Amino acid sequence: MGAMAEGFETIRYETDGAVATITMNRPDVANAQDSRLIDEIDAAFDLADADDAVRVVILAGEGKHFSSGHDLKALVSGDGDDPWVALRDTPEGKFHHEKTMYFERCLRIHDFRKPTIAAVQGSCVAAGLMLAAMCDLIVAADDAVFSNPVLRLTGAGVELLVEPWEIGIRKAKEFLFTGDTIDAQEAWRLGLVNRVVPRDELTAKVRELADRVALVPPVTAQTVKDTINHTADLMGKRDALKYHFMAHHWVHNSATALDALAARKAKGSMRAVMAERDKGVTEPGT
Repeated sequence: MGAMAEGFETIRYETDGAVATITMNRPDVANAQDSRLIDEIDAAFDLADADDAVRVVILAGEGKHFSSGHDLKALVSGDGDDPWVALRDTPEGKFHHEKTMYFERCLRIHDFRKPTIAAVQGSCVAAGLMLAAMCDLIVAADDAVFSNPVLRLTGAGVELLVEPWEIGIRKAKEFLFTGDTIDAQEAWRLGLVNRVVPRDELTAKVRELADRVALVPPVTAQTVKDTINHTADLMGKRDALKYHFMAHHWVHNSATALDALAARKAKGSMRAVMAERDKGVTEPGT
């Protein structure tokens, strides 16, 4: 029988044999990632790291969707008790917040010494995709859809631009420039996900894969994972991620981005802001 850790508010952490499962548990907001959720995911990885019985970690989302990305409501409105809100009043504070909470926390999962598997269903949007891509393997339900529409808000994507590494250079440009969605089968064809399974079999199929991966001796899994990640780094992956993070912050503090933020505050909806912006696009040939 599995053991459930106590003390978490926005996630569930459960161990069962050699497998630990971290489940984002904010289904009412499509598992949007607020500061507490990010902190608790990080704390759960601490538990998995310290437990020698755990050989594989599954990252999942409760409910209909894996994750709709960052929960920006408190950060934009200034409401709530998020300790990072006041810090984001300055460019330096905003940089420190996103470097600590988004960039470094995600890379911590990417570099985690034990194999990780993302179980993705429903919407996997922007920072949700960024989070899933930090895992070694991704299993998608047949209802999964992937998107990163942030460019339409004048942002330079999210903090870690994973798309060139996940779906290739040319497709990444199309995906980001259009803001289009990629369904599960297309994600598999492009190499973004390892497997596509029926939605009602996602949990069982991911556990089956995790059990197989857990058969690899821990030191072997850690060494091979590190070697493969190092191969990507030699190809420029880590430097490219750092470059984009800096470019992301330059755009963050441009006049256009600040105008978009003001519009976001006024309208209260990213969807509404994008719809309003799209109205102003010049028709082809005019």
